[in-house]
Amino acid sequence: MTADAIVLGAGIIGVSTALQLAMRGKSVVLVDRKEPGLETSFGNAGLIQREGIFPYAFPQGLDVLFRYAFNDQIDARFHWSALPSVAPFLARYWWNSNPERHKTIAHSYAPLIERSVSEHDTLIAAAGAEHLIARKGWKEAYRTEARRDEDFRMADKLSREFGIGFQTLTSEELAAEEPHLAPVFKGGLKWTDPTSVLDPRGLTLAYVEHFKHLGGRFVIGDASSLATGPSGRGWQVVTQDGIIEAEQAVIATGPWSDDITGRLGYSFPLGVKRGYHMHYGTKDNATLNGWTMDAERGYFLAPMTKGIRLTTGAEFALRTAPKTPVQLEKAERIARSIFPLTERLDAEPWMGSRPCTPDMLPVIGKAPRHAGLWFAFGHAHHGLTLGPITGRVIAEAMFGETPVIDITAFRAERFNP
Repeated sequence: MTADAIVLGAGIIGVSTALQLAMRGKSVVLVDRKEPGLETSFGNAGLIQREGIFPYAFPQGLDVLFRYAFNDQIDARFHWSALPSVAPFLARYWWNSNPERHKTIAHSYAPLIERSVSEHDTLIAAAGAEHLIARKGWKEAYRTEARRDEDFRMADKLSREFGIGFQTLTSEELAAEEPHLAPVFKGGLKWTDPTSVLDPRGLTLAYVEHFKHLGGRFVIGDASSLATGPSGRGWQVVTQDGIIEAEQAVIATGPWSDDITGRLGYSFPLGVKRGYHMHYGTKDNATLNGWTMDAERGYFLAPMTKGIRLTTGAEFALRTAPKTPVQLEKAERIARSIFPLTERLDAEPWMGSRPCTPDMLPVIGKAPRHAGLWFAFGHAHHGLTLGPITGRVIAEAMFGETPVIDITAFRAERFNP
């Protein structure tokens, strides 16, 4: 079987890339070891975060670092046994989180984020997936006036510098929007630009169906079998349908990408931030009207198709370590005190691994030392947000178009000179 391109990885990044290529008339085979959207793309807060100009930084203040050292926070936790392995990554991440360096990173990141909603909207319309979308933005609810006012100032700065839309909410206005929240909050901040997704995997599958409608093929296969073609040109991969060959290949396998790139001689300092979620029912038909974060506690409540999804922050651990849903247990206890949750609706907590680089920017672009090989991974918390724009610029660059934005800042050469 031959094609113009093979895309490895059927998460939102790989699916979006395959779809963008198919929309340009290319023959594409999408390959994954599982059905689409079952790994990292399955579990997230369901937000296309137009406001997310500044990637999540590592805390700089000694007081905050001291608090995290107790390892009992919901928004960040680590495995002691993993520290020797993850410490070099965390050290570089901390260094890049310096305010001046973080600001420079944000300006490189902004062009991707600025097109996140508009590029999704194009694919949503083409895939007929508007029923999976809630255009409500999302809210942060504050327990203290100090944190509230600090974030209000930050939002104002983002608005002036990047055109981000927001509304400040008094405690009364927050209660009017979310009448079933306990009256413990001092107000809220509503980000008005982001799009909310009622079923993240459902959106991925809608994009897959449109990809197939355009002639694309999805097959179960082994991404680790990627190798140069028999003539030394192009690429091939082993699948259940046999060997597939193509002139171009894209590695979009999320937190597993460094396994594949490593076999080809590349070295990426790819870390993982593991996260957990669980769905819940509600008491007495209580309604959560919008996506809401308990800002000082560090967990999210999202009203999704399956129920209220509770998501946690980051767990720094080895990618292959067993689940340790400690953060979820802590978050659930607090969440039950502010919203009338009932039974768990999932058999067990879901866990996924977000692929992260130490400079907080994804790897997007051509492989430095291999013709016809492309990289699209390392999107951290913003995989869902950045899938379509990543797919677009990869598709444009692969076949000689000028990408709609400059992707120099995301080049692989920053880690592989």
